Amino acid sequence: MKKTIFALAALGAFAGAASAQTNVTIYGIADVGIQRIDTNTTEARWGLDSGIQSGSRLGFKGSESLGGGLAAIFTLENGFNIDNGALGQGGLLFGRQAWVGLSGGFGAVKFGRQLTPIFTALDSIDPFGTGLTGDASGIAIGGTTAAAPGFRPYGVRMNNTINYSAPAIGGFNAQIAYGLGEVAGSTSAASQLGASIGYANGPINAVFAYHDANNAAGTGDSRTAMLGATYDFRVVKAHAAFAVNRDELGATRTGNSRNAMLGVSAPIGAGTVIASYTRHDDRLGAGTADADYWGVGYTHNLSKRTNLYTSYSRLKNDAPAVPDVNWFNVGVRHKF
Repeated sequence: MKKTIFALAALGAFAGAASAQTNVTIYGIADVGIQRIDTNTTEARWGLDSGIQSGSRLGFKGSESLGGGLAAIFTLENGFNIDNGALGQGGLLFGRQAWVGLSGGFGAVKFGRQLTPIFTALDSIDPFGTGLTGDASGIAIGGTTAAAPGFRPYGVRMNNTINYSAPAIGGFNAQIAYGLGEVAGSTSAASQLGASIGYANGPINAVFAYHDANNAAGTGDSRTAMLGATYDFRVVKAHAAFAVNRDELGATRTGNSRNAMLGVSAPIGAGTVIASYTRHDDRLGAGTADADYWGVGYTHNLSKRTNLYTSYSRLKNDAPAVPDVNWFNVGVRHKF
């Protein structure tokens, strides 16, 4: 018993010393709601779903001063499904983020699984914050009934990533990220490259982002260039984005499309009304994958950390053979 008490005391003393040197924050989001999904060819599906407005998560982030303005930084972020307790992101322990790096007057360099520059850029100008149905981060376009005309089928996170973020100067910010493919005999296969440059000052927030993802064989890639902006008129904020998408396999172009998004958000009392319209223009398949996607939503703050939300969206495909899709949800989100 005495040895156990001594060991616990020693561990507590060590933890106290470590916490005095390193600032560690534990944070998270618990988000769950009731959601209805239906198409014009299938019956409606009702479910209790996790992470509708924001992915449910548990995270740890911290920094340690190394002197001379240099600091060690890290983030470990686990994603989970609050409706059934399962791990998110395919069962990864820290599937949302897992990185360590250094920061200082030069900016920051981070190594590990990270959000891509193009997703961060889109999140900053999407009125739905890349959350809730109606947002601009849908997975694909056409052919799948659970898809929305978002900006690409990739671009949320990158593995094996080296990311450099420049220090903000005069409202300007920039970052570049490279994800190693780790394929023997090839430096291009399965690799990814992303970059963004933005300007945020007063009512203006503008950003340009680029992402290039090579396939696993190194024989083709998918590229997106996106320009977006918001302008805050105080009573209402305007949102807009435009993206050009190209897919190539060898010398053959397999994809060519455009996406355009217009949206608004307006504070009303303790809540915010949001709406957006996205148009997907297929330039390769003679318009067979064209689609319109619009959504409306409302969030209501119960406190600084807890809010209620609801949203409705509709995907209308131009091709008669591709089903149209409707989404509706209502839920609660708590940040801690």
